[in-house]
Amino acid sequence: MSAEIAQLRESFEIKSAKIGVIGLGYVGLPLILTFVDKGFTTIGFDIDETKVTALENGQSYISHIPGEATTTAISEGQFLPTTDFSKIAGVDAILICVPTPLGENQEPDLSYVVSTGELIAPYMRAGQLVVLESTTYPGTSSEILKPILEKNGLKSGEDLFLAYSPEREDPGNPNFATASIPKVVGGDGPDASTLATALYDQIVVKTIPVTSMEVAEAVKLTENIFRSVNIAMVNELKVIYDKMGIDIWEVIEAAKSKPFGYMPFYPGPGLGGHCIPIDPFYLTYRAKQFGEDTRFIELAGEINTQMPAHVVGVLQAALKEKSGSDLKGASILLIGLAYKKNVNDTRESPAFMLMEIMESQGAEVAYFDPFVPILPKTREHASFAGRKSIPWSPENIAQYDAALICTDHDDINYEELVTHSKLVIDTRNATSSLQGHSDNIIKA
Repeated sequence: MSAEIAQLRESFEIKSAKIGVIGLGYVGLPLILTFVDKGFTTIGFDIDETKVTALENGQSYISHIPGEATTTAISEGQFLPTTDFSKIAGVDAILICVPTPLGENQEPDLSYVVSTGELIAPYMRAGQLVVLESTTYPGTSSEILKPILEKNGLKSGEDLFLAYSPEREDPGNPNFATASIPKVVGGDGPDASTLATALYDQIVVKTIPVTSMEVAEAVKLTENIFRSVNIAMVNELKVIYDKMGIDIWEVIEAAKSKPFGYMPFYPGPGLGGHCIPIDPFYLTYRAKQFGEDTRFIELAGEINTQMPAHVVGVLQAALKEKSGSDLKGASILLIGLAYKKNVNDTRESPAFMLMEIMESQGAEVAYFDPFVPILPKTREHASFAGRKSIPWSPENIAQYDAALICTDHDDINYEELVTHSKLVIDTRNATSSLQGHSDNIIKA
């Protein structure tokens, strides 16, 4: 190990290094605050000026991160949010946490990774560690990011040190935060691996080095493919068991009493969030380049993608049976727009597809979500931007022909919802504890 590498490693261990994080979203901002909490000085980079301005004004745009946390970090000089990427030259480690969405044909969209690399390369200097945390397919770090970073003469393994460490954030999970989740690390050579491990050793409960960046990239995909496939299985079982008059939720509750050989997964109205609906298709794309098909993964994606249509079908049948009416002209209250409970994150939420399907069939759709007072603009459903959550009241609830529970936030009064609704379609088993209302609750 050279003296320069040893010095960089020591700066991580004594926390004198300055850490730069690119992307101040659901991954980058918690990562910044974790470094701050462990005593590091940080710079947070983002191309979105509104995020930087919000942070400077003590405002948090992520529901589970209080504005006070960022305000304190900024006021104490441990966190500088900025859009000025020339400041990259002043940091010792650069952690890239940018989106990796899908394109129109479900192919990987690595434009954010590419543009980030091109943006920072002119300002990089020798002796910096660069870690990509964005979820992607094996080979991205070495085949796409590395050549961009080397364009100005720096060489990976000699002048700069490149690694991959997949993010494992679970927004809103009270049991796990960045510091308490083990971190997988794969480097472009032993020095990069050593440096990345030394860095993350300072902030997380455990660091797990693997032999290459490709292995680390595959770890993240494997984790989320595992979830996607198992969720697809219980979604399919839900449809089958419903035809037999069997409650899938009761089945799962009983099955999980087995102390070995079983892990509970739960059905829903479709997949949401930035990971599970997207990540499996990154491997599908990469596998085709090696002449392999991912039939199991694609089947799971097909099943999960069909769930919003299935839910709307259940709603339509329930309306016809209860009142003889059709979805056309019906007024529907959608409960929960966020993709998961107790957060304001709407990325890839199945609620958007539910709204789209119902409105295409002539329904009038409103929504209530205490975490999402106004709908943000999204690439796929831009027409919904600006819609506002209705005020919660028994009188408002009673106006609708049906309420459809998409997201089961904890602080929603489900008893009040069921009491004042003509019909409730429950996709999350949120009403399971209520007694005496089975006549107007349909599980879907």
